[in-house]
Amino acid sequence: MALNWTMLNPNRTPVPLPRESTIMTVDSGVDLSLTIPDVPPTTSATSGGSGGERKLKGTGKLFLTDQRLVFVSDGDGDSTGLDTLTLPLPSILSTRFEQPYLGSNYLSIDIRPASDGGLTSGTKAEVRFKSQGIFQFVSLLEKNRERAIYMRRQMQEEEETLRKLIPFTCLLILILQ
Repeated sequence: MALNWTMLNPNRTPVPLPRESTIMTVDSGVDLSLTIPDVPPTTSATSGGSGGERKLKGTGKLFLTDQRLVFVSDGDGDSTGLDTLTLPLPSILSTRFEQPYLGSNYLSIDIRPASDGGLTSGTKAEVRFKSQGIFQFVSLLEKNRERAIYMRRQMQEEEETLRKLIPFTCLLILILQ
C-alpha cells in the first residue's frame, strides 16, 4: 500500500508498529515484482517517467506480522526504485497461489493503494521464493489477513455502537440531573 515508506532499523528490518508481532520472516531469496498501472507523467524515470504502466523488481526479505506484510530489498532501491513495500493486511484485496506448468510457484497479490502511498488502483505484486517453498507462507498470510479484516470490522461495529449510545447517554444524564 505504501512504496518506500517503511521505517527500517540499521540492520534493515522494519521498525515494529505498536502491539505488532512478527509471525514469519523469510530472510533471503524473495523476488518481488510490482506492477503499477497508469502512473501519471513526471520528470523522473524512477517515478513513472512519461506515464503508463510501471514495473519494479527487487530481491530481499519478507516480513509477515499480525498487521502487515513488509518487503525490504537487499540494496538501497536507488537503481530499481523499489526499496521497501508495506501492505497492511486489510489492504490486500485478494491473493492467488499460482502454479504454472513451467517455472516455480508464486503468490499473486491485488493491492488497494493508500492516498499518497506511491501506488495506484490496480497495482499487483508477485512474490517468489528462491530457496524454499511458498505454500506455508501463503497459508499464514491468508489466515492472518482474514483475522485482520475481522478485527477491523469488529472495531467499526463497536465504534458505530458507541456513536449511537452517546446521544442516548447524554439525554439520560440531562434527565437524571
